[in-house]
Amino acid sequence: MADSTQSAEAIVSDVHKKIRAAFEAFDYESNHTVDVREIGTIIYSLGCFPTQANLHDLIAEVEEDHTGYIHLDKFLPAMTKVLLDLKFPSIPEDLLLQAFEVLDKEKKGYLEPEELTKYMTQEGEVFTQEEMDEMLTALADPEKNLVYYKDLISQLTIDPDM
Repeated sequence: MADSTQSAEAIVSDVHKKIRAAFEAFDYESNHTVDVREIGTIIYSLGCFPTQANLHDLIAEVEEDHTGYIHLDKFLPAMTKVLLDLKFPSIPEDLLLQAFEVLDKEKKGYLEPEELTKYMTQEGEVFTQEEMDEMLTALADPEKNLVYYKDLISQLTIDPDM
Protein backbone atom coordinates (compact mmCIF):
# COMPACT_ATOMS: atom_id res chain seq x y z
CA MET A 1 0.00 0.00 0.00
CA ALA A 2 2.87 2.36 0.78
CA ASP A 3 4.25 1.86 -2.75
CA SER A 4 0.97 2.89 -4.38
CA THR A 5 0.75 5.94 -2.12
CA GLN A 6 4.30 6.94 -3.03
CA SER A 7 3.67 6.43 -6.74
CA ALA A 8 0.43 8.44 -6.55
CA GLU A 9 2.33 11.21 -4.77
CA ALA A 10 5.02 11.09 -7.47
CA ILE A 11 2.36 11.37 -10.19
CA VAL A 12 0.73 14.35 -8.48
CA SER A 13 4.15 15.94 -7.97
CA ASP A 14 4.95 15.51 -11.68
CA VAL A 15 1.58 16.98 -12.66
CA HIS A 16 2.13 19.93 -10.31
CA LYS A 17 5.57 20.59 -11.86
CA LYS A 18 4.09 20.66 -15.37
CA ILE A 19 1.23 22.93 -14.34
CA ARG A 20 3.57 25.30 -12.47
CA ALA A 21 5.98 25.46 -15.43
CA ALA A 22 3.16 26.26 -17.87
CA PHE A 23 1.65 28.82 -15.48
CA GLU A 24 4.97 30.51 -14.67
CA ALA A 25 5.71 30.98 -18.37
CA PHE A 26 2.85 33.50 -18.38
CA ASP A 27 3.40 34.95 -14.90
CA TYR A 28 5.20 37.99 -16.25
CA GLU A 29 5.36 39.79 -12.90
CA SER A 30 6.44 36.68 -10.94
CA ASN A 31 3.60 37.16 -8.46
CA HIS A 32 1.92 33.76 -8.96
CA THR A 33 -0.83 35.44 -11.00
CA VAL A 34 -1.71 35.40 -14.70
CA ASP A 35 -4.15 37.33 -16.81
CA VAL A 36 -7.35 35.35 -17.32
CA ARG A 37 -6.82 35.60 -21.10
CA GLU A 38 -3.70 33.40 -20.76
CA ILE A 39 -5.51 30.44 -19.21
CA GLY A 40 -6.61 28.89 -22.51
CA THR A 41 -3.03 28.97 -23.80
CA ILE A 42 -1.75 27.47 -20.53
CA ILE A 43 -4.33 24.68 -20.66
CA TYR A 44 -3.57 23.95 -24.33
CA SER A 45 0.15 23.88 -23.52
CA LEU A 46 -0.62 21.12 -21.00
CA GLY A 47 -2.07 19.01 -23.81
CA CYS A 48 -5.71 19.59 -22.87
CA PHE A 49 -8.36 20.66 -25.33
CA PRO A 50 -11.48 21.91 -23.57
CA THR A 51 -14.45 23.30 -25.45
CA GLN A 52 -14.95 27.04 -25.11
CA ALA A 53 -17.80 26.32 -22.67
CA ASN A 54 -15.54 24.08 -20.54
CA LEU A 55 -12.84 26.73 -20.61
CA HIS A 56 -15.28 29.43 -19.44
CA ASP A 57 -16.51 27.15 -16.64
CA LEU A 58 -12.97 26.49 -15.44
CA ILE A 59 -12.13 30.19 -15.56
CA ALA A 60 -15.27 31.01 -13.57
CA GLU A 61 -14.16 28.45 -10.97
CA VAL A 62 -10.64 29.85 -10.51
CA GLU A 63 -10.82 33.56 -11.34
CA GLU A 64 -10.23 35.97 -8.46
CA ASP A 65 -13.57 37.75 -7.91
CA HIS A 66 -13.92 38.74 -11.59
CA THR A 67 -10.69 40.76 -11.44
CA GLY A 68 -9.36 39.35 -14.71
CA TYR A 69 -6.56 37.50 -12.89
CA ILE A 70 -6.04 33.93 -11.78
CA HIS A 71 -3.77 32.97 -8.89
CA LEU A 72 -1.68 29.81 -8.97
CA ASP A 73 -3.13 28.71 -5.60
CA LYS A 74 -6.60 28.40 -7.16
CA PHE A 75 -5.48 27.19 -10.59
CA LEU A 76 -3.14 24.42 -9.40
CA PRO A 77 -5.73 22.21 -7.62
CA ALA A 78 -8.40 22.78 -10.28
CA MET A 79 -6.02 21.97 -13.14
CA THR A 80 -4.54 19.01 -11.27
CA LYS A 81 -8.04 17.52 -10.99
CA VAL A 82 -8.64 18.18 -14.71
CA LEU A 83 -5.42 16.38 -15.66
CA LEU A 84 -5.77 13.45 -13.27
CA ASP A 85 -9.43 12.91 -14.22
CA LEU A 86 -8.52 13.22 -17.93
CA LYS A 87 -11.35 15.75 -18.17
CA PHE A 88 -10.15 17.40 -21.38
CA PRO A 89 -8.53 14.61 -23.41
CA SER A 90 -4.89 15.14 -24.22
CA ILE A 91 -3.08 14.07 -27.32
CA PRO A 92 -0.77 11.04 -26.91
CA GLU A 93 2.95 11.78 -27.26
CA ASP A 94 3.36 9.62 -30.38
CA LEU A 95 0.58 11.49 -32.22
CA LEU A 96 1.99 14.85 -31.18
CA LEU A 97 5.43 13.77 -32.42
CA GLN A 98 3.91 12.64 -35.74
CA ALA A 99 2.20 16.01 -36.13
CA PHE A 100 5.45 17.90 -35.55
CA GLU A 101 7.31 15.55 -37.93
CA VAL A 102 4.75 16.24 -40.68
CA LEU A 103 5.44 19.96 -40.26
CA ASP A 104 9.21 19.39 -40.15
CA LYS A 105 9.55 18.42 -43.80
CA GLU A 106 13.36 18.52 -43.69
CA LYS A 107 13.53 16.33 -40.53
CA LYS A 108 15.65 18.91 -38.65
CA GLY A 109 14.20 18.13 -35.21
CA TYR A 110 12.99 21.69 -34.78
CA LEU A 111 10.65 24.23 -36.30
CA GLU A 112 11.38 27.87 -36.84
CA PRO A 113 8.91 30.21 -35.13
CA GLU A 114 7.83 31.62 -38.50
CA GLU A 115 6.96 28.14 -39.81
CA LEU A 116 4.97 27.23 -36.73
CA THR A 117 3.18 30.57 -36.76
CA LYS A 118 2.21 30.10 -40.40
CA TYR A 119 0.70 26.67 -39.73
CA MET A 120 -1.01 27.66 -36.50
CA THR A 121 -2.57 30.88 -37.80
CA GLN A 122 -3.71 29.56 -41.17
CA GLU A 123 -4.67 25.89 -40.74
CA GLY A 124 -7.32 24.10 -38.68
CA GLU A 125 -8.57 25.85 -35.55
CA VAL A 126 -6.46 28.95 -35.98
CA PHE A 127 -4.64 30.89 -33.29
CA THR A 128 -4.34 34.68 -33.25
CA GLN A 129 -0.94 36.30 -33.73
CA GLU A 130 -1.06 37.37 -30.07
CA GLU A 131 -1.64 33.76 -28.96
CA MET A 132 1.25 32.63 -31.15
CA ASP A 133 3.57 35.29 -29.74
CA GLU A 134 2.71 34.12 -26.23
CA MET A 135 3.24 30.47 -27.10
CA LEU A 136 6.54 31.13 -28.82
CA THR A 137 7.75 33.12 -25.82
CA ALA A 138 7.12 30.03 -23.71
CA LEU A 139 8.19 27.33 -26.19
CA ALA A 140 11.06 28.61 -28.33
CA ASP A 141 14.64 28.03 -27.26
CA PRO A 142 15.69 31.45 -25.93
CA GLU A 143 19.22 31.30 -27.37
CA LYS A 144 18.56 29.90 -30.85
CA ASN A 145 14.93 31.03 -31.23
CA LEU A 146 13.88 27.59 -32.49
CA VAL A 147 11.15 25.21 -31.30
CA TYR A 148 12.82 21.86 -30.56
CA TYR A 149 9.68 19.77 -30.58
CA LYS A 150 11.11 16.48 -29.27
CA ASP A 151 12.28 18.23 -26.09
CA LEU A 152 8.96 19.98 -25.86
CA ILE A 153 6.61 17.01 -26.21
CA SER A 154 7.20 15.58 -22.73
CA GLN A 155 6.45 19.02 -21.28
CA LEU A 156 3.22 19.26 -23.28
CA THR A 157 1.78 15.86 -22.46
CA ILE A 158 0.68 13.93 -19.42
CA ASP A 159 1.28 10.19 -19.28
CA PRO A 160 -2.10 8.55 -20.07
CA ASP A 161 -1.25 5.58 -17.81
CA MET A 162 -1.28 7.71 -14.64
